[in-house]
Amino acid sequence: MSAETKTELTTVYQVKGMTCGHCEGAVSGEISEIPGVSSVTAVAKTGEVTVVSDAPLDREAVAAAVDEAGYELV
Repeated sequence: MSAETKTELTTVYQVKGMTCGHCEGAVSGEISEIPGVSSVTAVAKTGEVTVVSDAPLDREAVAAAVDEAGYELV
């Protein structure tokens, strides 16, 4: 039996324009659709979005997801 090690990468992004829980949900929902993303935590108060993924994400993909939600990746 071999134990597989799963490496997870945590990246924090700054998003401009989030003001409430609905904003957090919209941004989290769009980013979580990117392949490889296992969790997303958005905090409107700080503008920080913490993304856990199994590999580095393409910044353009994250920017496109944030844009789709109606916000701007800083």
